[in-house]
Formats: sequence, C-alpha cells, structure tokens
Amino acid sequence: MSLPVLLALAAGSTPSPSPATSTGPVTPTLQDAQESATHAASWVEENWSTWLAIGLRVLLILVVAAVLRVFVRRAITKLIDRMTRTVQAVDGTALGGLLVNVERRRQRSQAIGSVLRSVASFLIMGTAALMILGTFEINLAPLLASAGVAGVAIGFGARNLVTDFLSGVFMILEDQYGVGDVIDAGVASGEVIEVGLRVTKLRGDNGEIWYVRNGEVKRIGNLSQGWATAGVDVTVRASEDLDHVRAVIDEVAETLSKEEPWNERLWGPIEILGLDSVLLDSMVVRVSAKTMPGKARSVERELRWRVKRAFDAADIRIVGGPTVPPEEEPLDPTSAVAAPSALGNPASPQSEATAPIPAPASAPSGAPK
Repeated sequence: MSLPVLLALAAGSTPSPSPATSTGPVTPTLQDAQESATHAASWVEENWSTWLAIGLRVLLILVVAAVLRVFVRRAITKLIDRMTRTVQAVDGTALGGLLVNVERRRQRSQAIGSVLRSVASFLIMGTAALMILGTFEINLAPLLASAGVAGVAIGFGARNLVTDFLSGVFMILEDQYGVGDVIDAGVASGEVIEVGLRVTKLRGDNGEIWYVRNGEVKRIGNLSQGWATAGVDVTVRASEDLDHVRAVIDEVAETLSKEEPWNERLWGPIEILGLDSVLLDSMVVRVSAKTMPGKARSVERELRWRVKRAFDAADIRIVGGPTVPPEEEPLDPTSAVAAPSALGNPASPQSEATAPIPAPASAPSGAPK
C-alpha cells in the first residue's frame, strides 16, 4: 500500500470533535465571506430589473399624486376667491343684507376652502398609498374587506351619530348660522355660542345652555341674518280722531329715527300700516319698521314708551279692553223684605194648625187609671 493511501486512511480514522465539545463560536473564514458576497451579487443581478421597475412605478405614483393634489387645491382656491368676489359685489344691496356682511362671508368661505382642500389631499394621498402597497404585491383584499365590514357595522350601530355629523357638515357648508346668531331651532332657541359637527350649543334667554343635536333639528329660524321687523299694535278708543293719532305717531317716528343709537338700528322708516282691527269700543293701529337683525325687541320697547308718552301729552287714551265698565244693576229695596206668609199671623188658622198639641191634664188621685 502506498504512502498517500495510508495517510488518507489515518485521517479518516481520526475521530472528529462533536459539536457538543466545541469551546467557542465558529469564526467565518474568508472563503465563507466570498461565497456570501457571490450569492448576494448573483441575487441582485437577477432581481435588479424588478426592483428598478417597482421603484419607477412608486416614483410615478408619487409624482402624479403630487401634481393632482396641487391642481385640485388651486382649483378650490380659485372657486373660493370667486365666491368672495361675488359677495363683495353684492355688498350694500338688498341681496347683500341677506348675506349678512362681507367679512363673515369671507371667513366662512376660507373655512370651507380649508375643509375642501384637506378632504381632497386626504383622498388623493390615501389613494396613492393604496396603489403603492399594491405595487409591492401586498394583498389589499383583506384590508378593504375589513374596512367595509367595519363601515357597515359603524353605520348600523351609530346611525344617529352619522346623521348628526352629516347634518352638521351641511349646516356649516351652507352657513345656516354661526357663533353669535340668535336662532330658533324648534326644540330650543337662543344665541349660538358654539357650532360643532355633532352638537350645537345655545344660550337661552334665562342664561341656560341648550345642547341641540344637529340631526334633531328639522328647521332653523335665524333671527340675526338679513333684517328684522319691529311691530307695535296701539289700541285706542273708537271715538279717537284717526288723523290726530296718525300725526302723533308720525312725530314720534321722526324723532326716534333721528336720535342715536336708534338711527343705526332702524334700517327703514317707521310706517303706519293702518287699522288692524275695528271694534265697537276700540280700534288697533298697526305700526311697523325694518330694523337691524336682533334689535327688533329693543326698538319695539322704545317705540311703545315714546308713543305712550306722546299719547298722554295729546290726551289720547290707550285702552286694552272695554272702555266703559259694565253698569251695576241698582239694588231692589224690597229684596231684603220677606214675602208675606200666613204663618206670620198667630191668629190665622195656619198658625193654629202648626201650634204644638197641648199635653193632657193629669188625672186626680184615687181615680181609676
């Protein structure tokens, strides 16, 4: 047997150390590092085209989303600017009075524009994110299915909440009312102190705070937009001279419209509309005026005050009911006298018939009983 064969047999018969008897970690050799680098280089060489295509697709999605977002935001901004210019054009006209004031409309338009821009950005970027996940071959079906089921469950379980939210969104977008307005919401009325997407907070006339759900509001009466009407009914005697009454009221109206602060609160002349009703003993004169929103009650109180003083000075009597009190019927002098009766005469047969029966006389002693 040759020497090389003997060396090979000797090497094969030498027992190799077991892993349990190793005393330390195995140090990677240079050959192992070279093999790892070779495998990595071959993997990159095989997949670089796929990764390049994915990267270009992601970059294209981001660029398109960014360009679309900028375009939509600019379109919304131009729309809001056009709305603002339209409000400025009608300022000072009758339509401008219905639109309240330019500053409030401008602030409302800016708020609506901000909401629309935020919603547009969320939709565009959210869609782009889903497309990017799809580019990485991530299965979106479970995610979308879970979102759909959750949406249905929320829709059935929170119907009132969704109704309140949608109603609040439309109330804000349509500018039905704002903070500081006095409104009548049907279920409650008062001054608006906070407007939310779900609840509107009102302060009542007595200081109480009402929390009104937007979904429960069926109609809204805004007393702070446009203009208000102050109406006063003056009831006088039917015998008064109508021309004299008209002259006195006209003098009061002219004086009130020239004094501050009533000249600012009155947006039109005080008009005598005529007789509202005519009765046998009274008649009602209707007085009306167009006022600043929310100032109708104060104008009515001041107008009543001045009309009463002017009527007192002009000797015109204001009545609120029958002018002539009902006459009392004279007392009958014989009402206190009793009707004649046969029992009043003790000698009459009626009186004798009603007299008590006398007791029988006692019998003498010794008489038989």
